[in-house]
Amino acid sequence: MSTSTTASVSTHILDTSAGRPAEGVAVRLAARAGREADWQPLGGSATDADGRCRDLPALPEGTTHVRLDFAVEQYFEKSPKKQADAQQDAPANRDSGAVFFPEVAITFAVRPGEHYHVPLLLNPFGYSVYRGS
Repeated sequence: MSTSTTASVSTHILDTSAGRPAEGVAVRLAARAGREADWQPLGGSATDADGRCRDLPALPEGTTHVRLDFAVEQYFEKSPKKQADAQQDAPANRDSGAVFFPEVAITFAVRPGEHYHVPLLLNPFGYSVYRGS
């Protein structure tokens, strides 16, 4: 929850290749106070059945930048094979069969008193993020 001196962050993940929330993705949160400051790990969570992290740690006062790190490789490794072969020109396990983006790191600026909802739209070959509401 944001206060007049802090910001707050929430996120969720939608697996666009399957058309449903991505459950069980580990998410780590880090913050810093200024461009030149070191990142301070704050903790993490994992997405629930709705693809949401409902218990991310609070941001400390003075936070100006936030980083969300999503561990998506494990999610795709344990998920049933998607329908990429039938729906795309590229095979589902292109090249070596490894996940193309094993991690997704999103860094953004925050201001005290505001809430930042940062959804991740994910598929085996790409991703998109935006500031939600």
